[in-house]
Amino acid sequence: MPTFATFDGLQLHYTVWEGEGRPVLLQHGFAADTNANWIAPGVVDTLQDAGLPVISLDARGHGRSAKPHDEASYGDDAMVRDVSALFDTLDLDEVSMVGYSMGAMIALGAAAADPRIRCLAIGGVGSGIVDFGGVDTRVVTPEAISEALLASDPSTLPPSSAPFRVLADALRADRIALAAAARGTADPKLDLTAIAVPTLILAGETDPLAAEPERLAAAIAGARLVRVPGDHLTAVTHPAFGSTLTGFLASHDL
Repeated sequence: MPTFATFDGLQLHYTVWEGEGRPVLLQHGFAADTNANWIAPGVVDTLQDAGLPVISLDARGHGRSAKPHDEASYGDDAMVRDVSALFDTLDLDEVSMVGYSMGAMIALGAAAADPRIRCLAIGGVGSGIVDFGGVDTRVVTPEAISEALLASDPSTLPPSSAPFRVLADALRADRIALAAAARGTADPKLDLTAIAVPTLILAGETDPLAAEPERLAAAIAGARLVRVPGDHLTAVTHPAFGSTLTGFLASHDL
């Protein structure tokens, strides 16, 4: 089980699949992990079938990585800095990065800050990135997500935040750590104008958290938008997601 010590000493878990060409780093969404976001939906298999090398990182607070319970451990772009720390550990000089939902926000921050990212693909986000810099608070707020994770009776939760609790419980996640992560990452600092690499946006046609993705595409120079069937939880499982992603990455693996 490979791990590395990130900038503040936390041990984070990552997985590597061999291949040829530029490595593809996958960053999962909130409350998910490598298996739930990338392996089970078949995305890793699709990338591997194309011969691409793949790396997947379990974010702090998630999966098999360290799970601090203090909100401060997730602030100050910690997850973005974790990505760069992994690049350092693996001695990577160029990477294609893929992020979904929370992972998309991490990927956007990393692409703006780290020149080793040469190609970017994001999913599960839309105009909320433009209007609020992160989670679309017209749909759900980080505070509501945190409250849902800590609620003693999840049957009382509203439809907007209940899915996060359902996913966390299904994965037997550390809900206290996830609640801290939701609060600690509530105010990301994303400079979309600093992104100058080929960018693909994959948006589920019925995903409320990826509403108006054309506005996000317009805010990133040269970004390409592709809509795929599905909502926030199912879009990544549709074959069109994996095939479009793979085609994009392969065409920019130069």
